[in-house]
Amino acid sequence: MLKNDRFLRALRREPVDCTPVWLMRQAGRYLPEYRATRKAAGSFLAMAKNPEIACEITLQPLRRFPLDAAILFSDILTVPDAMGLGLYFVDGEGPKFERPLRSPADIDRLAVPDMGSTLRYVMDAVGLIRRELDGSVPLIGFSGSPWTLACYMVEGGGSKDWGKVKALALNEPAAMHKLLNVVTDAVIAYLSAQHAAGAQALQVFDTWGGTLGPAMYREFSLPYLARIAAALKPLDAPVILFGKGNAPHLDDLFASGADAIGVDWTVTLEDAARRAKGRVALQGNLDPAILYGSPEAIRHQVHVALDSYRDGNGGSREGHVFNLGHGMSPDMDPEHVAVLVDEVHRYSAR
Repeated sequence: MLKNDRFLRALRREPVDCTPVWLMRQAGRYLPEYRATRKAAGSFLAMAKNPEIACEITLQPLRRFPLDAAILFSDILTVPDAMGLGLYFVDGEGPKFERPLRSPADIDRLAVPDMGSTLRYVMDAVGLIRRELDGSVPLIGFSGSPWTLACYMVEGGGSKDWGKVKALALNEPAAMHKLLNVVTDAVIAYLSAQHAAGAQALQVFDTWGGTLGPAMYREFSLPYLARIAAALKPLDAPVILFGKGNAPHLDDLFASGADAIGVDWTVTLEDAARRAKGRVALQGNLDPAILYGSPEAIRHQVHVALDSYRDGNGGSREGHVFNLGHGMSPDMDPEHVAVLVDEVHRYSAR
């Protein structure tokens, strides 16, 4: 039995006592305890692949702040790693793959990984975190979106323009769709396994969907997000689709079948809520850079975001999960995070 279910209730657009809040990258390098854990572990992957360490990092922000949800400490690239691409990290450069996809033949060799073997460490972490949370707050499981995972799988790492993956989509669309289909199958299996292990809500991060123009987005990202939402619908776990730069595509996303849509700060919550017409819950959408502001500035911006949602939602604050519009940065002040979390709860109290 959950002691605090306001996050899940808000995702179902049910009444809550105040607006729930959690933060993307709430477990991360801005916390000194995270930095100490990482130093002891030696590397990011050593932490992510050790269920006990992943559990400890997941719980760290909850010991500091009265957040309304925990999110599994992991990485979106665990799935392509399990598909044989060989994930590694370079300091200052981020994730890389030893064996990126360079031809249709490489794509033909891909298969959905076994969730009980190559990704067992993720499920073990989910189960351990659920036990340690002991019903205090819900646990969010997550995955990257098919398009976002394909970006890294084809490029072999991050990119300024995603030229290789867009060229594949333009020049070999059949191969691109084959890749997106197998990755979609893997994402559905991965999120279903996380739910079976104990995750109570599921978020899909479409981090790079916003780099696509409208026609390419509707062909190479949206249908796969909708397929994931439909496949997970029978599970008793709300599905959140978050996309950086997804403002131009909100009307399509509202009709995708997801329970909630996460938006960034390039759209007002008033506009998003008005367009949603109560079909979905909304999550977001404070610019993370606002955490560099003074406590007074942070409180003011929290008020602006909460009131913006209310004004677009017919005067009601229900159906809103407060979050940032993207992840936190390592140099942010934990004291400023405390101000944000406390003010969301205080100002939105019903």
